[in-house]
Amino acid sequence: MDKETFIQHVAVECLSEQLADTFFIKVLGIPKVKSTMLPKELCASIFQIDRSVQMETYDNGKARFEVFLTNEPGLSSFVHIGLEVDNTTDFLARCEAQGLKPFFIQKDGKQLLFVRDFSDNLYEIK
Repeated sequence: MDKETFIQHVAVECLSEQLADTFFIKVLGIPKVKSTMLPKELCASIFQIDRSVQMETYDNGKARFEVFLTNEPGLSSFVHIGLEVDNTTDFLARCEAQGLKPFFIQKDGKQLLFVRDFSDNLYEIK
């Protein structure tokens, strides 16, 4: 591997946009850069959750958080960790060698790569 793996983003759940803004903007000083509604089909494909969800993105160039707004934290989970790897092909081969099953999701003409670890934690791979 030529390049180290590092955290690309962290995804968490929050009860409301106001609470998320207060924590990320006012407490941490990380500005909101995007607000989007993830469609039900995408949520079902990635998280096995059959509903749409509002997602706020906070990013200061050093730390990036995807905050999923849900009034039922813990009942369904949008939590995942975004990692960047040096070579996706090599990463896929390592997953296969260990018996993991990465999967691709189509979004806006792009393929997104995800994998669940042996404890069912979800990772988005860039």
